[in-house]
Amino acid sequence: MLRDSVADFAKRGTDIKRVRRLRETRPGFERTVWQQMAEFGWLGILVPEAYGGLGLGCTEMAIVAAGTASALTPEPLTSAAVLAGGVIARSDNETLKRELLESLVAGALIPALAWQEKPGVLDTTQSGVRAEPFEAAIKLNGGKNFVAGAAGADGFVVSAQSRDGLALYWVPANAGGVTLDLQPLADGRTTGALRLNDVVVPKSNLLASSANAAEALNAALDTTLVMAGAEISGVMGRALDMSVDYMKTRVQFGKPIGSFQALAHRAVDLHIQRELSSAVLDDAVAFFDGGASGARRSAMASRVKARCSEAGLRITREAIQIHGAIGFTDEYDAGLYLKRAMTLSAWLGNAALHRRRYAELTAIDQG
Repeated sequence: MLRDSVADFAKRGTDIKRVRRLRETRPGFERTVWQQMAEFGWLGILVPEAYGGLGLGCTEMAIVAAGTASALTPEPLTSAAVLAGGVIARSDNETLKRELLESLVAGALIPALAWQEKPGVLDTTQSGVRAEPFEAAIKLNGGKNFVAGAAGADGFVVSAQSRDGLALYWVPANAGGVTLDLQPLADGRTTGALRLNDVVVPKSNLLASSANAAEALNAALDTTLVMAGAEISGVMGRALDMSVDYMKTRVQFGKPIGSFQALAHRAVDLHIQRELSSAVLDDAVAFFDGGASGARRSAMASRVKARCSEAGLRITREAIQIHGAIGFTDEYDAGLYLKRAMTLSAWLGNAALHRRRYAELTAIDQG
């Protein structure tokens, strides 16, 4: 039923014309569609029932992520509901956690996680942002880069070094001293560079203390890597389907080009890549739903991201070649899928980075 609901949304609730219209605009998505996602219950899939969510698992979330990505939906579902929402759900400030999660599930809040500062670095334990006591509040100074879903975000979960160690703070987007520089991505969406200049927030905005901040970040990051793999799976699947349909209808020399052996073999190779990625993704979501933790959880997440990133880029690039000259034009939709695959594959580390991470983590686990 969930899969059918997502497929119906991809068919009726959004379309490529909307994607094209919203490209390179700010914030690049529509709040009305975000609200529809909330009404469908998608924003609360991973949120515990005690906080207004559905309390489901990665299996259900992967279905939604793949389905919406196949339609190139621009709303920040994974970055807000999985990454930022996942960190919030694992925080230890019960009052603030309940307020934020209930607003997220209702579609009234779009949070973004600001934790990364350097490219190619997935170390969540370090932060250049400093948190210092200031009268009866906390003052934050520093910056974060590569903030996914920053455009249109109502607030940011910011990792910072406090006197007690790494901590997470909730910073409203309209707080004094907050500046956001939006940087374009290949698919027309944006990422954000967040700057905090003497930003003062109340002590009650301490979302996660040093006792659980790092684990909250790590667990949410691993889950997001799997969901990013699901998104890439949806993108590559649609790109391959478009290519196969084109091969059945495009005629050259009096025959459909799909009857030519070279193209048929290429399509089979791409189908194998998609099936291998799907198998790895299915294995991962079952593993996560079974209570994955520690190095094995992180290794599985990197396995998914590496496999799906590599396959997604190959399939979408070859989809352009299969379509020939028309595939290179901006007017044809195949290019949109390649650009989305490019941004998703690079987000939170490319295939090469995650192969290295997987090797390191499996060595740790076996040791």
